[in-house]
Amino acid sequence: MKIALSTHAPLGTEADLLALGVKSDRLQKDPTLKAIDDALGGALQRLIADDSFKGTLGETLTIAAPHGLKAARFVLIGLGSGTFTSRDARAFGAKAAQVASRLGTLAVVSPATTDAQLRALAEGLATGSYRYTQYLTGDRKPKRQLSEITVLVSAKASKDARAALDDGLAVAESMNLARDLVNAPPNDLHPVAFAQIAKTEAHKLGLECTVLDEKAMEKRGMHLLLAVARGSSAKPRFVHIKYVPKKPKKGAKKVVFVGKGLTFDSGGLCIKPGKSMIEMKCDMGGAAVTLATVLAAARLQLPVEVHGILACVENMPDGDAYRPGDVFPSLDGKTVEIINTDAEGRLVLADALAYARELEPDFLIDHATLTGACMVALGAFTAGLFANDEDLAKKYAAAAAESGESYWRLPLTDELRETLKSDIADLKHMGDAHGGAITAALFLREFVGKTKWAHLDIAGPTFADRARSIYPKGGTGFGVLTALNFLEQLA
Repeated sequence: MKIALSTHAPLGTEADLLALGVKSDRLQKDPTLKAIDDALGGALQRLIADDSFKGTLGETLTIAAPHGLKAARFVLIGLGSGTFTSRDARAFGAKAAQVASRLGTLAVVSPATTDAQLRALAEGLATGSYRYTQYLTGDRKPKRQLSEITVLVSAKASKDARAALDDGLAVAESMNLARDLVNAPPNDLHPVAFAQIAKTEAHKLGLECTVLDEKAMEKRGMHLLLAVARGSSAKPRFVHIKYVPKKPKKGAKKVVFVGKGLTFDSGGLCIKPGKSMIEMKCDMGGAAVTLATVLAAARLQLPVEVHGILACVENMPDGDAYRPGDVFPSLDGKTVEIINTDAEGRLVLADALAYARELEPDFLIDHATLTGACMVALGAFTAGLFANDEDLAKKYAAAAAESGESYWRLPLTDELRETLKSDIADLKHMGDAHGGAITAALFLREFVGKTKWAHLDIAGPTFADRARSIYPKGGTGFGVLTALNFLEQLA
């Protein structure tokens, strides 16, 4: 994707589509809108009236361009009437790119008034143009796709403005990588393939990347993770990517992100119903977000040390698969009784969190498509936020509010800890039927020690059954924007 800044006049810019944001209280006053209306001989205002276009947030009106414009068509996109924010800029960019997704070129009259809004606009443009077409052939393969975007600004772009545009593109491309990974079919994106992609992307940026195979994990004592992997012919992989700023500031923070990487989850011996298995290729969404976050942090050259831990496994039924009633030791040392093999994610994360804790981070954050219970509680668009530290919880909630991603804090109810007691081991890995998202988080808490930790249950918003806002159908890349905003707060 190419995104460039230009001071060309909107009416004289060649493009397949010209996009213009319009405030609902300026439908009669916007100078660019008036120029287009004049070129149409006043027909634009009649079209606006006929289509009842009000300029409400996200509303669109697409029109074939008159002879006075060099663009083939143009689209009006409502910006609402409130204060214009970076979230609005991102949503506007995404909407413009979505309208132009099957065209070749797009010109956008920038509504941004700050460099932060310009970066958000670039994020929206590059994420809004996303389409997953890797496996389409013949007539199904798109004949055209959006490849070039020009952002029209009123004055010559400063160095900071160009940097903002580049930063936005870096963030968006990382989000789109996460989407690609979630959308990829599990026969191609197995744990070994995921690890290789992570290693390749890390090395492109000069990042240190360590990949552990099953023998190395056995030697380290990651028996919970290996238990989940036993039923699959696909071998597990454990990936550690490290970004250290070239010129770290004194007192710079170290943040470790951990991602659940179940490249496919059949449920194991406690096998899922067929309908529930269809989207289980997305169970590695946490690892995808983690990888994308570390890569984006490196591209943005944030003055924060960032590590990414990807625990990549496949959960399948087999003669050697782990069983309900089995007991395994963990990397942490605690023994765990297995209750249901379809609650495999917390076992994988337990060893990954124990490994991450040894890095002595200032903050430890995991992303995981962990529980259906969280979706029951919060719906498909909101992630659950658990934290053992109030300051961390507040910082992450603030980052989420700035990004526009929806998180809701849930409690770590200590009374429910009793339901994790086992008669024959240190812990059961599941509690009772009620409060499933909470007991899963309480189980994870057993493996973080005194580290400041947040658990993000992203089961709902990781994969969408329809396009919504800046998110496409399928893999969404949800979580990357908030994670990066959090890191930038620490910078």
